[in-house]
Amino acid sequence: MEHAHILLVEDDTNLGSVLQEYMGIKGYTVELCRDGEAGWTRFQQGGFDLCILDVMMPKKDGFTLAKAIREIDERIPLVFLTAKSMQSDKIEGFRLGADDYIGKPFSIEELLLRVQAILRRSQTNQPSQTSNGEIFGIGEYIFDYPNQSLQHKQETRQLTSREAELLRLLCQQMNQVLKREVALKSVWGDDNYFNGRSMDVFITKLRKHLKFDASVEIVNVHGSGYKLLVNEHLRTQV
Repeated sequence: MEHAHILLVEDDTNLGSVLQEYMGIKGYTVELCRDGEAGWTRFQQGGFDLCILDVMMPKKDGFTLAKAIREIDERIPLVFLTAKSMQSDKIEGFRLGADDYIGKPFSIEELLLRVQAILRRSQTNQPSQTSNGEIFGIGEYIFDYPNQSLQHKQETRQLTSREAELLRLLCQQMNQVLKREVALKSVWGDDNYFNGRSMDVFITKLRKHLKFDASVEIVNVHGSGYKLLVNEHLRTQV
């Protein structure tokens, strides 16, 4: 995605300046904020295609900032930069809807390649005016994949790109097993351990999104994957 507008929130003065300059040379417009509160103020003014957030920052940490961002924009890609390498921190990052989690120190070229991949995927998954037939009925829900919306009489929920991709795969295999490795490689590009944990978090989110219809459930198939089940006999009465 050329000329993407990126919000970079990083309190390390040297690293922030280097990233801003390097990504600017590569054709991106990068706005740098030095703490979480400044990043939040600038984000609310809009216009960004992706956010790169340091986790440990003064005034407002990266996780808190990400939560605030997700409350008003469930789609914008988020990338965390952090010196924290604890597994629990990575899981927390993905739970908040992160598209990537990069530990310090890192290669700037690697960061750029990951950003490029995320932006390409985000651009591909932008809402479309045509459905191309990819609108799925899931019990009492209507899942509009091109527009990334999940509609129910009680609410209409906007899904993130990864939520939409994963739910689409489940719908395509409705009442059949979606192989775990297939889903990981299709949505995350790799079936490594951390991506697997991230997918588990997204499955939990999808279950919550589908909570208004008791006939719909996503079940674990031990040692294999997941299955999206719609039991007509349990269909919630209107």
